Amino acid sequence: MRTGVLLVAALAGLAAYERLVKPWQESWGARPEEKAMDLPGDDQVAEPATTVTRAITIDAAPEEVWPWLVQIGADRAGFYSYAWAENLIGLHIRNADRIEPAWQQLSVGDTVYADRGRTGGWTVVDLVPGEALVLRLADVSTGRPVSRRDPAAPGIGPVLDWEFAWIFALLPEPHGRTRLLIRERVGHGSTSARVLLAPLGQVSFVMTRKMLLGIKERAERVHPERAGSAT
Repeated sequence: MRTGVLLVAALAGLAAYERLVKPWQESWGARPEEKAMDLPGDDQVAEPATTVTRAITIDAAPEEVWPWLVQIGADRAGFYSYAWAENLIGLHIRNADRIEPAWQQLSVGDTVYADRGRTGGWTVVDLVPGEALVLRLADVSTGRPVSRRDPAAPGIGPVLDWEFAWIFALLPEPHGRTRLLIRERVGHGSTSARVLLAPLGQVSFVMTRKMLLGIKERAERVHPERAGSAT
């Protein structure tokens, strides 16, 4: 009897999470039209794919936000998220609190590294200064984007066959503000990949939310009198 009650409670909790919590996490801060809009890089991961869009309002113009965004990377400005958590798994991230001129150059084909050892990262597949940055999960040894259809790529195979696009978009708002959208497009090549990678959704929410807040905090220093007036 006790086991049955616990099972029913667990199933009810799972159903509530899937119906209420998960949709909120996967669209944190995003407006309905932003979740539905096409963004540069959406075509980098073909259907079937999972799309997650999160967003925040920043009291600074797109050209003031862009320098913070373009310098992301483990060996550059970090990711403005929870560095202590990233460093627990050996990424050796240090988040910058300044715009560094040496980190402002980024081009299509460059690699944005996930760790200071440069063992993982993303390839820049599209870049429009002041507007959009699109990254694809990469084989850093070749700089080539990973595809779920390529069994020879690292991390690809019968267990972890997946591909991932990370899209950052800056949309101008009235009164010199910006909407920063971060979209993830994930394609799984098998059920096993989908199941094994499911816990990353929780990590993604926590770290991406902090990243959005971290970029907002830094960019709004340009206009401290307006900082924190919108989320």
